[in-house]
Amino acid sequence: MTTIATTVADGFHFLEAPRWRDSRLWFSDFYGHRVHSMRADGSDVRQEAHVPGQPSGLGWLPDGRLLIDSMRDRRVLRREPDGTLAVHADLADHATGYANDMVVDPHGRAFVGNFGFDLMAGAPLRPTALHRVDPDGRVTQVADDLWFPNGSVLTTDGTLLVVETFGNRVTAFTVTDDGDLVDRRTWARFGPLPDDPDVERALGELRIAGDGCCLDADGGLWIADATGQRLVRVVAGGTVTDEIHPGASVYACALGGDTGTTLFACAAPDFHADARAAAREARMLAVPVAVPAA
Repeated sequence: MTTIATTVADGFHFLEAPRWRDSRLWFSDFYGHRVHSMRADGSDVRQEAHVPGQPSGLGWLPDGRLLIDSMRDRRVLRREPDGTLAVHADLADHATGYANDMVVDPHGRAFVGNFGFDLMAGAPLRPTALHRVDPDGRVTQVADDLWFPNGSVLTTDGTLLVVETFGNRVTAFTVTDDGDLVDRRTWARFGPLPDDPDVERALGELRIAGDGCCLDADGGLWIADATGQRLVRVVAGGTVTDEIHPGASVYACALGGDTGTTLFACAAPDFHADARAAAREARMLAVPVAVPAA
């Protein structure tokens, strides 16, 4: 269905990794090189961090310190109480592409994806690995053969869900007490793996080009379809229960607001780096939904 989405904030370059925390929406602006937060209505926008290496995934340690993926230098940064940024972990010798989205568990372990290839230069598509960053900064590879691991969530029963943008699927893992990933399985399949390593042609083979995602209280996974100009709610097995067509391309989403029933979505005309860096056309949209955040 086509749903009227409200623009709650605009004038950004390219928004990603929205997170609801402490009654505020936090998000990264790739080419503005900043992490911001704001109230649900878009007011009181604050700069939370300046990240020259281009910020992406966000998460928090148990003590409340913010973790930020710094994409281009493939690092995870940590914001200290005085606002300064420190290198929490260096993935340069591990990630084969830009660091991407991540999720942080209650123990402070971050699960970090990466592109796996040079997307913006038009390099051929290839799979990559997922890495765990422990609270002490140690980096461990915990999964491989992932096709552009992107948005990720952790369920209450200890399952990690990873949206694979070029994999046409969502992959699930059980997280052990030690932070290892076991019992790999396909949680939702939208279609076969693309046959063509050319990115543009591969995108045309995707039924859902899953980007950022968020989980609701009934176990539904909202996914931003990066090429379909829609937000889809998917349940285990791959059934799409709901679709929202906000009239714009969307790349990430988060549930939040006072009741947890506002679906925030990061919108932009496209994802091309040069075009987005040169313009301020990105917006944060808000759409009411029935089921609140998990």
